[in-house]
Amino acid sequence: MEHIEMLFRFIGGLGMFLYGMNIMADGLQKSAGGRMRNLLGALTKNRFLGILLGAGVTAVIQSSSATTVMVVGFVNAGLMNLTQAAGIIMGANIGTTITAWVVSMSEWGSLLKPEFFAPLLIGIGAFLILFSKKEKPREVSEILIGFGILFIGLSFMSGAITPYRDAPVFAEAFRILGSSPVLGILAGLTVTAVIQSSSASVGILQTLAANGVVTWNSAIYITLGQNIGTCVTALLSSLGAHRTARRAAVIHLLFNVMGAVLFGTLMFGIFTLNRTLAAAPISSTQISVFHTIFNISNTVLLYPLTGWLVKMSGIIVKGEEEPEEEEVYQLPHLDERILETPSFAAAHAVKEVVRMGELSLQHAKTVFAAVRTGNQKWVDKAYQIEETMNKYERQMAEYLAKISKTSLTDQQRQVVGNLLYTVGDIERMSDHCDNIAEMAERMIRERQTFSLEAMAGLEEIESLALDSMKASILARQTEKMAYVQQTIQIEDEIDDLEEELREKHIERLARNQCSAARGVIYLDILNNIERISDHADNIAGYVADEIQ
Repeated sequence: MEHIEMLFRFIGGLGMFLYGMNIMADGLQKSAGGRMRNLLGALTKNRFLGILLGAGVTAVIQSSSATTVMVVGFVNAGLMNLTQAAGIIMGANIGTTITAWVVSMSEWGSLLKPEFFAPLLIGIGAFLILFSKKEKPREVSEILIGFGILFIGLSFMSGAITPYRDAPVFAEAFRILGSSPVLGILAGLTVTAVIQSSSASVGILQTLAANGVVTWNSAIYITLGQNIGTCVTALLSSLGAHRTARRAAVIHLLFNVMGAVLFGTLMFGIFTLNRTLAAAPISSTQISVFHTIFNISNTVLLYPLTGWLVKMSGIIVKGEEEPEEEEVYQLPHLDERILETPSFAAAHAVKEVVRMGELSLQHAKTVFAAVRTGNQKWVDKAYQIEETMNKYERQMAEYLAKISKTSLTDQQRQVVGNLLYTVGDIERMSDHCDNIAEMAERMIRERQTFSLEAMAGLEEIESLALDSMKASILARQTEKMAYVQQTIQIEDEIDDLEEELREKHIERLARNQCSAARGVIYLDILNNIERISDHADNIAGYVADEIQ
């Protein structure tokens, strides 16, 4: 019965360790907030910046697997190329070493032992959640509670192992694993692949090491295997992706396998020359030191070979890139892997909504050209854009709904909600463009044209409407109040001009200078243009609410 109790304690401790890490990562992500969002722009920079970005993001989200899965998503969405992806993957391996240092803190002195300060962290975090209404303190509370639960989980695991530290089974198991590099690497790879977390598997190894049951040689080989095992998550994630995304996952595997082979060979030579070191017990902190040295050195050594890694991934993943659906305009590049990091997903959604707005702007230009020229090709093009816009709206709405269910700050949640409203307004602008296209087609079919005076008025209000749409899109993209104010000002001008043009047209009708049929079409076009500017004004208004 005692053995079963210890097993339950270990499983419960592992569960608390993983749960605490997850809560802490959520808190760190929320606290990073806008800074995480701004990092999206750095994805287009050079490889070295990619390494720093990969290390920084992984340190925040506490998972190299999640970072790599996100990278596969970005590559699949066409947001980065393989060379940039390779840099972020290298950085992710460095960032994941932070978790190992957190776990080893218990060896640094009695004040840092989990059982000493973990309850205090949880207590402070709970008080912040209960008595603070502001967002920042609540984000800090998540970090503190996550740390506390993580350390209590480690304490539970360590306590469950302590009675068995002298058990022959441990000594024999690690003797076998230490004597064979292949077996040690396979053990680390298997455990990491099963639990889908290198951080957790390293944490388990460090907990065993803290109890003095792990030897140097077994720990080194198992750690190298854990680095390979963490590639399994990204490989599984890439199965349904494009060829380029699968190549990104293979680059991750090649990078870690080459590092494991290189360092495994080096350490085997050292342990062969120094058998005393090989059989000596290793501490949790020493595992952290090796883990860090290995990942940094591996990055430094293989960084110059990035081009070769990209080329090798092309040889391994054969075949041509799958052709994308042929359409007049591309649909949004939305990949659920990016949801692994909500801050990035929210920033990516902003970019795609802006792209949708730019497509609606093109739609407006197309229908205005149809009205001016009376050419059916512009009408046909406008109908094609409308079909794309309808698909765009459905995909964006679904994606934003998924983002809203992730861990976001209050500000990010407001932005995501406003993006959903913005998508609706952009789609409505497109609907009004479609109405104008139908009226243009009717004029072509009935061979009707407007007078020079009427057409001049239309061109004037069309130009203002396009300016209004541009300003609202820039307001959404930049979050600058100047564009919000510009949109509002143009909207007022359009309202006044629409009323003026309507009155002039009614006068032309009264003087029999225009037929009733053309008069109805003209007034309908004016009304749809005015409604387009109303929706642009709505979009700018959402941005104004976020800024204030």
